[in-house]
Parts: sequence; structure tokens; C-alpha cells
Amino acid sequence: MKELVITDFGKTSDGKRASLFTLTNNNMMYVAVSDYGASLVRMVVPDVDQMPVDVVLGYDKASGYEAGDLFFGGTIGRCANRVGGAVFAINGTQYQLDKNDNENNLHSGMDYYNKRLWEVRNKNNHRVTFTLHSADGDQGFPGTIDVEVTYELTEDNELKISYFATPNVDTIINMTNHSYFNLNGHASGDVLKHQVAIDADYYTETDKDAIPTGRVVPVAGTPMNFKKRKEIGRDIGDRYEALVYGHGYDHNYVLKNEKKMAKVAVAVGDRTAIKMEVYTDLPGMQFYTANYVDGEHGKEGAVYQKRSAFCFETQFFPDAIHHIDFDGPICRAGENYTTSTVYKFVID
Repeated sequence: MKELVITDFGKTSDGKRASLFTLTNNNMMYVAVSDYGASLVRMVVPDVDQMPVDVVLGYDKASGYEAGDLFFGGTIGRCANRVGGAVFAINGTQYQLDKNDNENNLHSGMDYYNKRLWEVRNKNNHRVTFTLHSADGDQGFPGTIDVEVTYELTEDNELKISYFATPNVDTIINMTNHSYFNLNGHASGDVLKHQVAIDADYYTETDKDAIPTGRVVPVAGTPMNFKKRKEIGRDIGDRYEALVYGHGYDHNYVLKNEKKMAKVAVAVGDRTAIKMEVYTDLPGMQFYTANYVDGEHGKEGAVYQKRSAFCFETQFFPDAIHHIDFDGPICRAGENYTTSTVYKFVID
């Protein structure tokens, strides 16, 4: 593992200076993460010809992440995805959240974790840990937590993202990373010819506002089926209700890992032969195909368009707080919230 490199990542609008931390292994892979938003900014891996390819969308400076509204590479919390009606109750007490997605709450409201400057807890040549103090009432959630997010690069071309927090009262904690991947390169156009496989027999049905109905629907015989590898673009235009509601894929898959660390998905770039394997101990994963990206100016002069990437957001199910049959996102007082997701890169 090579020496950690720390560089300037520009200033925020209030004059605070952000930094970029670059981790490099001995296999031509490197990862750059920022204390602004605890964000994944670059992930460069060798392709089939041993040429370096940056496989995540993003911006050149912290100011881009501050201005952007697409969550590129960001750490999402305290509760990722949606809470129906932007309200929930724990132990008989009701809590109101921001209504920032029609009448619902998306990614915890307007004071996003990915729009804050995190502290660096510790760092070495293969790992960086960011921490954020989230007080009682922050974003509307009960309880105080100090969230830790650790990025670790291995010599096996794995990026491991780990989360840790311990609340002082019962609260919701459901963290994820919102990186947008394009395995042909962040500026290479759409991902419709990427092949994807997801180890899931079911997805969670939603209404037209992307709020789960409580039903899980079999993927068999539907365009939602990724049990065997297929091109993202093969069925994305079907007039299937879920795809119509989501304007493409934007759905939570019910993983078969039994909440133990296991491989749950793969994706392969059609031009680079880069294969990304996803491992997690979480019960769900949102598969999203950049349906609302439209002319976003990103890194190195790139302009990102619809379908220019995909997201694999590991998570508890959306709106799980309102569905007794879903694994709950409640973390009890004094209990440790701890989970990890690994992105591993090989040549297909």
C-alpha cells in the first residue's frame, strides 16, 4: 500500500476548507475521498488493457458537491431513502421530518449529511475514518449520535465502506453511500450496455411517489428480474408499472444474504470488462439508473446525462419504519449500529 496523499479540495461557501484523501494500492487502483460530505470522489481501477478508469461520477471541487443536488458519492444519513408522509413514531412519540420529496422525506431532509464538513478521526495508508456529530433533533430525528464512516482500500482491489454509531435513545439509523458508477469511465456516456446481476427474488412494490406499499413482488417473469446477468437497457423501456413510476430502475431489491456479509450484485462494463462485485450485510439494495440526471456538469469537463450511471445503494428497506414486515431501521439506545459494504473490482 502506498502513502496516503492529502490535497486541497477547495472551499465551501462559508469559507471552510475541504480536503481530499487519496488511498493507493499496489495494483493500479486508487480511491479519493473528501471530508466534505464524507464523499467518494474518485475510484480509479485498471481495465482489461491495464489502463486506469475512473468509475464514479463527481465534481472537481467541494463547491461542486455543495451546489449539486444529485448526491454524487455522498454519505447519506441519518435515514437513507424515503419516509412516507415525512413522519414517524418511536415509543409513542411522533417525529416530523422535512417534506422534500412531494409529501415525503428523502435522504433525511434538506440538512443533508453529504452537505456537511466531517472531521477526520484517524487515517493511515489504507484507511480514512470520518466522523460527524449529530445532535438530538438533528433533521428531526431523536437522539444524539456520533457517526463514523470508514473507507478502506485493500490489495484485493476492494473498497470497504463501514458505518458505526451508538445512539443515546431509540432512533432510526439507516446509512448508505450514493455513488454513481459507470464502469466504462465516468465521462463515457450511458450504461445501458452494462450487464448487471442482483441476487434477489423480490423487490419492494411502491406507489407512484416511490413509497413502498408493503408488498414484495417476485421478479420472475418481469423486467425487474436480474437474477441472471443482463444488459441494463434490455428491459428498461418496458411499460411495466414499476418502471413507469420510477422512470427506469429506482427500486429496492430484497437481498438473499440473510443480513450476513455476502455477494449480492455484480455489474460489468461492456467496453472495459471491469466487473464490480457488491458485498453487504444489509437486507436491501436500491438499484437506480440515473433517471433524473440531466446536463449535470461534473469532473474534468464532463456533462452527465440520463442513464449515465447506476447506483447500488445498500440499505434497510425504504419506509421500513411504517411496515412491520420489513426489517426495522430502529437502533436502540446503547446498541451499536454497525454495517459494511464492499465494492470489489476484477476483470470479467
